[in-house]
Amino acid sequence: MLPIADLGADELDALRNRVLRDYEAFRAKGLKIDMTRGKPSPEQLDLANGMLVLPGNGDHYSEAGEDARNYGGLQGLAETRALFSPMMGASADRIVVGDNSSLAMMHDCLLWAMVKGVPGEMEPWSQQSGSPAFICPVPGYDRHFAICEEYGIRMLPVPLTGHGPDMDMVEELVADPDVKGMWCVPKYSNPSGETYSTETIERLAAMRTGAPDFRLFWDNAYAVHHLTTERHEIANIIELCAQAGHPDRAFVFASTSKITLAGAGLALFASSAANVKWYLARAGKRTIGPDKLNQLRHVRFLKSMEGLARHMDAHRALIAPKFDSVIEALETRLGGTGVARWTKPDGGYFICVDAMHGTARDVVELAREAGVVLTPAGATSPYGRDPNDSTLRLAPTFPSQEEVRLASEGIALCILLAAVDKLIAQREGGV
Repeated sequence: MLPIADLGADELDALRNRVLRDYEAFRAKGLKIDMTRGKPSPEQLDLANGMLVLPGNGDHYSEAGEDARNYGGLQGLAETRALFSPMMGASADRIVVGDNSSLAMMHDCLLWAMVKGVPGEMEPWSQQSGSPAFICPVPGYDRHFAICEEYGIRMLPVPLTGHGPDMDMVEELVADPDVKGMWCVPKYSNPSGETYSTETIERLAAMRTGAPDFRLFWDNAYAVHHLTTERHEIANIIELCAQAGHPDRAFVFASTSKITLAGAGLALFASSAANVKWYLARAGKRTIGPDKLNQLRHVRFLKSMEGLARHMDAHRALIAPKFDSVIEALETRLGGTGVARWTKPDGGYFICVDAMHGTARDVVELAREAGVVLTPAGATSPYGRDPNDSTLRLAPTFPSQEEVRLASEGIALCILLAAVDKLIAQREGGV
């Protein structure tokens, strides 16, 4: 198909009639498919059903002889920290194991920085002159933005380049002492799927900042979530920060939420010795200790990084075909039309579509009317405002394979219909 922007008025009208007919036929199917969030499917959760009988009756002692049923162990069991040490890029003594939500750990770190300050004897962020701000790579994770908005932290959007954030812009922004932090999803980023290059990570570690208490909130949520047989690796941000003379710069987070059981996973925090000490001092005021039985359960089930890798291979076998279905539908319906561009991620949980400017909200509404619920347009930008109204985040993991195939066909139709309607409206308006 020719790019639709090159079609004449009669050709565009004829195309709209064909697409509208296909859309109405799709809507008549009466589907109810939810593609709003990156949730594991029931089949993915079933992969970890063996955990439900672990650690087993009588198996409640750690390698050090600690009774996992009891209070204490704020930092987490030594064997659990050792298991995830390669994934976190830190030694076991520089890791904290929490309960099921890494987002909760991020929230706590930001809130504690606001009210208590961070290592280095700095004042709390909320008591310093100026208004605290965070750099937010866009498109990004809506829950990161929601934390900032909750506590009145200004958000400064920076575009992603395919290899990480625009570092020239980042380095310019961090010269401002009011810029206290930056959100980063460095591997298979949510939702673009891109992985930060080594050069980008080195620049983030070494850059000069106006705020001596600046922190990278390094959300490595998809560290082992590959969609191909190639297991991409990234540079170690903790080591690079230390080498650059900024040992306390990186707060690294991850979890097993999309590895084992989403509602019963483990959250992980890794950083410098000073940051870990700071974290434990704050955490000790809100809890007497994490769920250590769940930590034992994970150790017994995964056993090693090799065991974790095999488990993630089983995840890939379930979800990679769903991503293929989305890509196939987009290419079949939209290839050559010029109405959209989309990612083909090697990992993670999302496909990002850049639709024609000014159409994303229309696409979401058209899809809703046809029984396919998508993430709200604008969710991938701070304050829910996408200035181009173009970014769509597709989450294919949770629905069944057949539902994904059907939904993808409908989404492609909605993207094309919204684009045609936009061009016709511009023509009729004389734009």
